[in-house]
Amino acid sequence: MDVTILRVIAALLMVSVLGAAGAEPDVSALEARPSPEWVERGVIYQIQPRAFTPQGTLDAATGRLARVAELGVDIVYLCPVFVADEEADTDTWSPRQKASKMNNPRNPYRMKDYYHVDPEYGTDNDLKGFIAQVHTLGMRVLLDMVYLHCGPNAVFLDEHPNFVKRDAEGEIITADWGFPAINFDNAQLREYLLNNMEYWVEDFGADGFRCDVSDGVPLDFWATARERLAVIKPDICMLAEGRRREDQVKAFDLNYDFSWFATIRDVYEKGAAASSIREMAQKKAGERPRGARLMRYIDNHDIANDYYTNRLEKKWGPQRVETALLATFTIDGVPMLYNGQEAADAARHSIFGRAPIDWANADTPEGEARFEFCKGLCGMRHAERALTDGQVVWLENDRPEAVLSFLRRTSDEQILSVLNFTDSSIDVCITFPESREGAWSTLVGNGAKMDGDGSTCMLTLESFGYLVAKYK
Repeated sequence: MDVTILRVIAALLMVSVLGAAGAEPDVSALEARPSPEWVERGVIYQIQPRAFTPQGTLDAATGRLARVAELGVDIVYLCPVFVADEEADTDTWSPRQKASKMNNPRNPYRMKDYYHVDPEYGTDNDLKGFIAQVHTLGMRVLLDMVYLHCGPNAVFLDEHPNFVKRDAEGEIITADWGFPAINFDNAQLREYLLNNMEYWVEDFGADGFRCDVSDGVPLDFWATARERLAVIKPDICMLAEGRRREDQVKAFDLNYDFSWFATIRDVYEKGAAASSIREMAQKKAGERPRGARLMRYIDNHDIANDYYTNRLEKKWGPQRVETALLATFTIDGVPMLYNGQEAADAARHSIFGRAPIDWANADTPEGEARFEFCKGLCGMRHAERALTDGQVVWLENDRPEAVLSFLRRTSDEQILSVLNFTDSSIDVCITFPESREGAWSTLVGNGAKMDGDGSTCMLTLESFGYLVAKYK
């Protein structure tokens, strides 16, 4: 029997045995499921509606979508806009909600009604209008589904008390964050939520879903959801906010890459070596099915919420942010911008109450420069197939504590990324895996100087300097 087939059979058996035991299975011999081209080649933009506009409504957000499209974004990921539970008893609030000091009972990640838009954001028709405008502008929409838990006043609880988990005495069992845990052992509950996802696709035109805390929901539920949604929309997208290694074998197109931000943060804030980013990325790639895709980001609604008044633009400064963004757009995976990054926004955000982006900053020289920088990143990703199709080839350099260096390589194209993650100007020698005779053409650079022979090159990089170049 073919060796590859034997490896796949062995890996499937391992998934079955270890999955049953609760251990992480070895799925590295498996292939990730194919995904729509619009996902693999896309750029994601996250909208947190309480931050995105001063009004915090879907109607106001719809009015800003043209500016998002101008960036070159392909996919809008919208945080939950469904009816949130208004439970005012602070004992039922999560620690993060209490710590926010917003004193707002309506946590958007604690659902009361999965089938309607919360009046805070507008009406069901406003969501239809928002999605229609996204499509008019040539983009797609992912809605955020929260199925790990619900609110204590969820509309289905009177008629279906066993839609949530209960102990022997009939008391509700809570999941993480202290909210009632959804009971996926209940077949009616599964059908209720599967119908919910079908509803938003069929009646509203959603192009897919971001699945909150997806690891807390049985993987077979997500696999069934994908099968049923694909009947309605064959190129549906499913994004897992989770680390489960086997997610992309059947169910998901993308997983969050929590470690990408966390490792870059450790480089900037804790003095970790730049090479730790490479080590993390190689480890993640080795654990997942071949061809698995990760969503890369350095900011999102959780990070912005938890950094409170010391947002990344303040804590890191614009140079560090832009170097990290460039790495995010040139490594493999699918990059995501968080709303306001294109304006170098430093205002406080909170998912627990209204705290809008300082859009006035977009009209400052710093904000205008950032918009053009992000627009350039989106344009480069769309123009250069190596950035979406290319293999990652890590390059050795003699300053691994400071510099990250890698190629994105296809059969006929190579793009080089060299990034200085320190605040010092440095000279670095890069070693290529084979000799070459052509020349490099700079795509993005901030004063980097390059010189060398066929097998090595010397670069001088400024503080947080970088060079992205195409081989000709």
